[in-house]
Amino acid sequence: MLFIIDKFKRNKTYNGNLPCHIGIIMDGNGRWAKKRGLPRKSGHREGAKNLNRIVKYCDRLGIKYLTVYAFSTENWSRPKSEVDSLMELLMEYLSKADEEFENYDIKINVLGSRDKLDKNIIKQIDNIIQKTSKNKGLVLNIAFNYGGRDEIVSAIREIASELHNGSLKLRNINESLVSERLYTKGMPDPDLIIRPSGEKRMSNFLIWQSSYTEFWFSNILWPNFREKHLLKAISEYNKRKRRFGGI
Repeated sequence: MLFIIDKFKRNKTYNGNLPCHIGIIMDGNGRWAKKRGLPRKSGHREGAKNLNRIVKYCDRLGIKYLTVYAFSTENWSRPKSEVDSLMELLMEYLSKADEEFENYDIKINVLGSRDKLDKNIIKQIDNIIQKTSKNKGLVLNIAFNYGGRDEIVSAIREIASELHNGSLKLRNINESLVSERLYTKGMPDPDLIIRPSGEKRMSNFLIWQSSYTEFWFSNILWPNFREKHLLKAISEYNKRKRRFGGI
C-alpha cells in the first residue's frame, strides 16, 4: 500500500497539491445489489465495508478531512424496511469503529440533524464522537440525516435567535459567521467532491461549502470504488487550476 502511494506521488500528474478535504457521495449501493440479485440492504452493507477501505487509504495518503454522504434528509421517503436497515447499519458501523480503526488516529464526527433519530442512535453517535475527539489523524465526517438546505436553515435560525436576544448585531453577519453556524464549522471547505454511480448532481450535499469545490464523477458504483479510483480523482484534481473567481 505504501509503495502504491509513493508511486502515485512520483507520477507526473501529481504536483504535490493533495486536497485537504474530500467529500464523497456514496451512491450506487442499491444498483450494485440489484445487479447481483441481492436485497438493497446487502448493497448498503457492502458500501459500508468499502467506506472502511477508503477511510484507511485517505489517512495513509495524508488527507486531513473526509466527508461522506450516508443518509440524506430526503431518504426518509424510502421504504421503511430500507430506512430501518440503514439505521441498524449506522449503529453497527459506529459500534465497531474503535476496533476497525484501532491502528489509526481517526477522529469521527456525525453531521446532520438529530430530529427523527432514535435515542439509542444518538447515544452511539455521542459515544464515538467523545471516544475519538482527541485523535489527530484524518477527520471522518459521516453526513447522516443531513441536507444542505436543512443545514443552512438551521444556521439561519441560530443567527435569528442571536439577533433576537441581542447577542449578535446585524452588521456583524457575513459569510464567515454563517460558516461558523454550519455543521462543518472550523473545517476547511471541500477541495474535491467525488460522486460515483454515474449521477451528476449534488443531491443537497454541502451546498454552501462547495461553491468553489472541484468535482469528479464516475460510472463506478460505490461498492466497486477502489483506491485506484481515488488516485485517479486526485490526479484529475491536480490538473486543474483553481482561480476562486480570479484570473
